[in-house]
Amino acid sequence: MIQRLCRIFFCLLVCSLPVWAQSLSEKAYAAYQRKDFPASAQLYLDALKAGDRDSNTYYNGACALALAGKPNEAFDLLGQLLKQGWADVGQLKQDEDFSSLRSDARWQTLVAQTEAAQKRQNDFWNSPAFKTPFSVTLSEDEKVAGLSKFWSEVRFNFANFDLVPALDWDKLYLEYLPKVRQAKTTQEYYRTLTELCAQLKDAHTNVNYPNELRDEVYARPLIATRVVEGRPFIRLVMDDKLKQDGIVAGLEIVEINGQSARQYAEQHIKPYQSMSTPQDMEVRMFEYALLNGSVKDSVELTLRDAEGRQFKKMLPRVSSGVRAQFAPKRVSFEFKILPGNIAYVALNEFESDAASKEFAARFDEIAKADAIIFDIRENGGGNSGVGWDILTHLTDKPFRTSRWRTRNYRPTFRAWGTPEGWHDGGTGERKPQGTKRYAKPVVVLISPRTFSAAEDFAVAFDAMQRGKLIGEATGGSTGQPLFFNLPGGGSARVCTKRDTYPDGREFVGVGVQPQLAVTPTIADFRAQRDSVLEAALAELKKRN
Repeated sequence: MIQRLCRIFFCLLVCSLPVWAQSLSEKAYAAYQRKDFPASAQLYLDALKAGDRDSNTYYNGACALALAGKPNEAFDLLGQLLKQGWADVGQLKQDEDFSSLRSDARWQTLVAQTEAAQKRQNDFWNSPAFKTPFSVTLSEDEKVAGLSKFWSEVRFNFANFDLVPALDWDKLYLEYLPKVRQAKTTQEYYRTLTELCAQLKDAHTNVNYPNELRDEVYARPLIATRVVEGRPFIRLVMDDKLKQDGIVAGLEIVEINGQSARQYAEQHIKPYQSMSTPQDMEVRMFEYALLNGSVKDSVELTLRDAEGRQFKKMLPRVSSGVRAQFAPKRVSFEFKILPGNIAYVALNEFESDAASKEFAARFDEIAKADAIIFDIRENGGGNSGVGWDILTHLTDKPFRTSRWRTRNYRPTFRAWGTPEGWHDGGTGERKPQGTKRYAKPVVVLISPRTFSAAEDFAVAFDAMQRGKLIGEATGGSTGQPLFFNLPGGGSARVCTKRDTYPDGREFVGVGVQPQLAVTPTIADFRAQRDSVLEAALAELKKRN
């Protein structure tokens, strides 16, 4: 069963869906929820007769018919759905509503037809013709085709053009045509596309180099950096040999290859970073990409200690594979009890459901604490549902998640001169977990490294008014990327969805703002003092 995802939009220029047809489909869904499948099936059929042509109505009607023991009618609706252009073979195969149809000889034919239709759709939008193999140099045709593919996907799908109002995308296309033609190597070509992409100022819209070039582009030394007060510092040294050579955490990076760290970052890093906010750019320039380069080249650093002594060191870059062998293992979930019986819960990633599963498994232990501090400062995102699952434990009422919209481009409307509008996806809602609820004080720690699905967590928490957000503004980027291939083995993605708070407040391009702002200082960093965590403990102490 697919819940109705689309709202009905009316236009004076065309016939609209009758109100009674919409009402019928809503009544049909209500009957489905009551498990009155015969009534649900009939209501869906009545809605279709009344003019409802929404693909959800066909699909949900087929579900209800199958459950009502009417296979012929169910297959008929599924066939009509295919003719309308729907083709999701994964959904078809996994939906338990169709269990009674799977022994029917027609089922395998339907599955095969859906697979073929899905392949046709996929090949149309992401043609294998663009997935040419890697080579050190690309033909001029491949280079122009790749630029054109990226330009067109952005033009028709990008959700955030209003955040870059001065950008003339067509003009940029014309300006970059000679640049891509002049690119001598595939690496130079992708660097040029990356520079173009950065001008959209969106961290969910990116160009990705071919895997064969990763060690030429993304190799870096066995250290990790942190930007504090606008200056880069070493926060982690992964190799004991480097430590023995005097490379330790706390050193400031003053110069890189003879340039001041900021000048180097502004010149060599910033033009190629897709970012959404100034705080996002600072993190990308000075942490994620600062020392990236070829594995064949070392990087010269001028370092300064807390006493002001400076010295130079040459650090070799290593491949991502070698770096993975030295880097500390990243854990999804951390839990400990702090003084004052405060539970500290770090949610470090939502790429998998490990964090929500671990939280649920340890809930009884966590619930004994007098307050919870959730730390999502290092969470770069993943699946928003993982974080929302955790929030279901913090309330006894349904809560709203972010509101979303996407562009509603209709070619005929454009021909009529009608302005492009938006499809409003509405606001999501989650029900409380029910049996395991935590009702005591909660706060959430955020930073510029809080990103994407982690920001969706912060937005829902903030809208719940369950507690304070403490720290610094988040990265300010979330959404649904559309992925596609580019010539030479690379790929790209374009952000297609714009999210806001449930009440419409913007955070994309701005960042989720803390109610209690705390910015770590250089003194804090060198003393290994967590001023944000300290502020959270002080805030919770005031409540007791």
